[in-house]
Amino acid sequence: MRASGLPERALQATAVWLVSGRRESDHTRAAYVRDVGWWVAWCAAVGVDAAEPPTSAADLYMAELAASGLARATIGRRVAAVSSWYTYLVREQGAATNPFDGAERPRLDTAASATRALSREQMTAVLAHAAEHETARTQALLWLMFATAGRIGSLLSARIEDLGQDRGHQVIDLTVKGGTIKRFAVPPAALAAIEHYLNERGHPETGPLFVTRTSRALGQPYAWKLVNRVARATGITHTISPHSFRHTAITIALSDGRPLHVVQDFAGHADPRTTRRYDRARNSLDRSPAYQLAASVTPEST
Repeated sequence: MRASGLPERALQATAVWLVSGRRESDHTRAAYVRDVGWWVAWCAAVGVDAAEPPTSAADLYMAELAASGLARATIGRRVAAVSSWYTYLVREQGAATNPFDGAERPRLDTAASATRALSREQMTAVLAHAAEHETARTQALLWLMFATAGRIGSLLSARIEDLGQDRGHQVIDLTVKGGTIKRFAVPPAALAAIEHYLNERGHPETGPLFVTRTSRALGQPYAWKLVNRVARATGITHTISPHSFRHTAITIALSDGRPLHVVQDFAGHADPRTTRRYDRARNSLDRSPAYQLAASVTPEST
């Protein structure tokens, strides 16, 4: 940002903006820096002063993002980040106006999700494979991803000190979306996997829960590669993501008849309509007439 020619007042305001509001976690701050960085780099490439951009620049930027083939959710996130940045800069007199204020942003499809969940049988196979063929770290991470339905950023930033007990429950405190702390129950199978992993590490009492061989915290790119490698080993051919474990846990909880408000609290959804999206997606496939339609026109074998 400094190389782009932003004035010192804007740079100082940006530093404060990054540690304020809901940008408390390192992962969240890094995401905001990336999203604002895309905009600043684009401004430099087309000769726009990022400190005093015209409103037309915001429209052109969104049009180019759309033309690049990015998902509408990704475009919406990038624009929201830059708009939030400018709102703060204007308040701190680091920029004259917010060019995205009032801009027509892409309409998001809130009823659909690109994440692909696994079936109960597929998840069972993944966890069984991890127990038999993978490292203790992999088994512990996969179990915790599924058992808590936690976001991967929260799990990878967890520390050993976050494990504990509450009224007889084994629990882990995770920093969740928005920078708040949420307490999750850790069921026996997940706890056993975690304890086995920590035993292999010599029973450390502090530090990151999941680390590399050089004791550095694991990164999200590693987690993406890991879940797909294990999934392929169990015969799953489509690409998944760490979020697939969260999606699967929520979907199975709903399939098992858990009340909507209970699953909402478990998932940490602020709005019950978000949880309902999982229910609608599940029902649209489970109750799809496609199977009966195909069977009605398929010749019987002789």
